[in-house]
Amino acid sequence: MISMDSFFGHVARGLIVFQAFGVSIALPQSHRFQDVPLVSRDILVPEVERELGQLLSNGSAIFGPDDPAWDDATERWNVETEPDTKVVVQPAQESDISTISCQGGSLHGSKEVHTLEKPYQLFGRLATGSADCVGFAGPALGGGHGRYQGLYGLASDNFINMNVVLADGSTIQVNQTSHDDLFWGMKGAGHNFGIVTGVESRIYPREIDTWHYHNYIWTQDKLEVLFETLNEFHKDGSTPAKMGVEFGAFAMNPSISETEAVLSWYFAYAGPAEEAEEILKPFNEIEAAAEESGDVPYPDIPRIQEMDMESGTCSSNSYVGSSASLQRYNITTERQIYQLFNETVALYPGIGAGSRVFHEGYSTEAVQAIDPDSSAYPHRDDLHLVFFTAAILEPQLREPAQQLADEIRDLWFASQPGRLPTVYSNYATGVESIESIYGYEPWRLERLLGLKAKYDPNNRFRYYVPLIPENVQNLIFMARANPVNQQDRSGTADAGVPTVLSFASIG
Repeated sequence: MISMDSFFGHVARGLIVFQAFGVSIALPQSHRFQDVPLVSRDILVPEVERELGQLLSNGSAIFGPDDPAWDDATERWNVETEPDTKVVVQPAQESDISTISCQGGSLHGSKEVHTLEKPYQLFGRLATGSADCVGFAGPALGGGHGRYQGLYGLASDNFINMNVVLADGSTIQVNQTSHDDLFWGMKGAGHNFGIVTGVESRIYPREIDTWHYHNYIWTQDKLEVLFETLNEFHKDGSTPAKMGVEFGAFAMNPSISETEAVLSWYFAYAGPAEEAEEILKPFNEIEAAAEESGDVPYPDIPRIQEMDMESGTCSSNSYVGSSASLQRYNITTERQIYQLFNETVALYPGIGAGSRVFHEGYSTEAVQAIDPDSSAYPHRDDLHLVFFTAAILEPQLREPAQQLADEIRDLWFASQPGRLPTVYSNYATGVESIESIYGYEPWRLERLLGLKAKYDPNNRFRYYVPLIPENVQNLIFMARANPVNQQDRSGTADAGVPTVLSFASIG
């Protein structure tokens, strides 16, 4: 086991941004930066430089929109709901972050880190996300699906230690013997509790020099047999552990058809061609319109399968979308979704240029071998992550693209009768229920709320799929300001204010 602080510590230390909805700074001797929950919306860069800059280590940078580094520092994958960023602070040392505690979701990973390549070359296997642009720490806090999960579990399953800065500016180490209660919560819901400034994670020996890839393009008439084969392939979580991932999409490809979406599918296997192709025989029997395969070092897989930094997958844009998690593909539903996608693209051709209906299927052997109660990640029995994304290339396409996203999500949710909807937190869009993201078991949600009350009682970390949404937080503040009349215990001090916070009142 090797500490990853030298590689990934600066992923989480990279950039702090002050956003208009507020920043908490623990600096009592300053004027604007006082020990209060929020900093004024009209904060100016010179004030931050003067009052905060002197407290940071040499090499730290503070700058605003006029700086040449601004665009790169504030770039986001999705600019559809971009926060109103006022100032960027780039700390030089991990210790600087304890001076600044800011709104959750305002930490940006360094784009200079090639998450797959560096540890692979120097040491071996690290359980990371599948796309180069997602980094390591961010997706791991939400669980962290990736190609190695069949062998080693989720990225969060491999946490050893985390250095965490809490909203009050204090720093703690979180592991199995220090703040072990929070260690449980950080593995699946970590973005709700603090800023991770350093991560120590398990790394495994590099025993395989090359991965085999096989990419297929099928036409729509192969849809039913493809999903029948996929269901058999992933049956009850029995996918071979070394079959890192299969993923594919309904997407327009004018080189195959101008009017019908194709089925583009990618397989990646941790081993040589002869092993992989034996497993892929059922898919090779489905006549493809195009295909390619080969063996390459693992860091080349994202480039070959359109998941590298230069791919459309990682391009910054304004996106709308929806997502769901499934245990089995409903083939009738997949045909309905395909037809709906085609019909919408026919009406709005601009949607087709930047949209896809995406399906992911990872090996789950090591994921399901772990006790589901041992972490906050709640969906170990899900076999498929599915989502729709559409790049909004023209403003008038936003409404029909969002309508398509909503209809596709509703079809996926309805495709599993008798099963409650589930959503992978890292793919959530903000409209899902808290339970669908963090689990339906009452004990699990109560435990998460207890951690929130202990480690972030003022709910500073609430930017992305928060346990306590801002509208509920406002109710809590009202309840504190207007306590229940203890004489009649009527609970009616303020109409509409819940006197007992529960996930029923949040959802």
